[in-house]
Amino acid sequence: MLNDTIVAISTSLGEGAIGIVRLSGKDVLGIAKKIFVPNKGSRKLKSHQMRYGRILSPDKNKVIDLVLINYMKAPKTYTREDILEINVHGGIIPVRRVLDIVLKCGARLADPGEFTKRAFLNGRIDLTQAEAVIDVIRAKTEASLKIAIDQLQGGLKKKVFEIRNLIVKLYAKVELQLDFSEEEIEEYSHEELAKEALSIKIRLEKLLKTFNSGKIYKEGIKVAIIGKPNVGKSSLLNELIGEKRAIVTQFPGTTRDTIEEVINLEGMPLQIIDTAGLRHTKCEIEKEGLKRTKKAIETADLILLMIDSSNVFDEEDKKIISDTKHKKKIWVINKIDLPPQLKVKELEIKNQSPVIKISALKRIGIEDLKKKIRELFLKGDISSKDDILITNFRHYKAIQKAANSIKEVINTIEKKLSLEFTSIDLKEALDSLGVMVGETVSEDILNEIFANYCIGK
Repeated sequence: MLNDTIVAISTSLGEGAIGIVRLSGKDVLGIAKKIFVPNKGSRKLKSHQMRYGRILSPDKNKVIDLVLINYMKAPKTYTREDILEINVHGGIIPVRRVLDIVLKCGARLADPGEFTKRAFLNGRIDLTQAEAVIDVIRAKTEASLKIAIDQLQGGLKKKVFEIRNLIVKLYAKVELQLDFSEEEIEEYSHEELAKEALSIKIRLEKLLKTFNSGKIYKEGIKVAIIGKPNVGKSSLLNELIGEKRAIVTQFPGTTRDTIEEVINLEGMPLQIIDTAGLRHTKCEIEKEGLKRTKKAIETADLILLMIDSSNVFDEEDKKIISDTKHKKKIWVINKIDLPPQLKVKELEIKNQSPVIKISALKRIGIEDLKKKIRELFLKGDISSKDDILITNFRHYKAIQKAANSIKEVINTIEKKLSLEFTSIDLKEALDSLGVMVGETVSEDILNEIFANYCIGK
């Protein structure tokens, strides 16, 4: 419903300078009159002006908190509805008491993401911008934040609408040919129509190619450090994250559980997992650690397969190599500061997996390893203002569907089939992009999208 008033706590619960209780809807002013008394001046609230005063319990006339409130009159608001933000002292009790009072005055607790959903439904933002809001909140690096901000400002929307306008123009030409085929109108050759369709296809495919990088910047990659006990896995973790996170000793089997940390690798979030050393053991605790190590291998996007160059190559090394043969990996040859006992050719490295030689103890080769990880997953950077990356799988599928429809358009034109088939395919391409930006979208899809939002946004 859009005819009611919603309320939610818009700041994290806990101790802080302020907590914000946000309202949106038609009864905002009415509720404010019931519970707010300014310290001085008229009780009439002016739009976009902060007022200082007291929140009173409407039934007991008891002061709940001293607050600053900001009334914003529609349509110049986030939701294009009347909005009231009550800035209370940032503690759990004052924030919740103010929320309870507002609920008693007739407001309804907002659903997750309902403020942003109303902004979309009221036409303030399109669906790609609405989805970018949660990406801004969840951004793990400056790079992922930049991508989300670009989409929030309408960068992706602009790109999509540029392509849609080209499709609309081509669709209009085809419809004109169909509707006035016997009239004296300008006719377009098959070659001209096919050329325009090809230009559209190239633009769509260019967007699609950004998805892999966009997804990595948004979600990051999971990297598991795998190897025998005491090969230096925990030392490498500590060097990668820049602090002594994992316990390092000279005794094999120190790490019994997986340890996870997230680092920023030149804008790419990296979830690093230090695992228990793979070896045969009778210890039940260590067995549980090995189970988790094997799970980490299966779920990882990249394996850092560590080998101790100061020891001879043995059957346990061979078993680890076999267990990780199906995974994308980097061979990390550690302890190169010690006398070598290992010949790299003994590893039987296959699939052209890169080899990086390091000394985690002496901090040798760590930057080379970071550089190689980035090279395996990303090309270039996102410094250009013109770079718009697809980060959302829903967007990717919609663009892919539109691209497939345009391929059919080219196919029917080249085969000189009836333009009615071309018209149908063009309409399908338009519909796909329409679903992406939210022009035609079902309630089920909206509910699924906004269910992932926090309450209050």
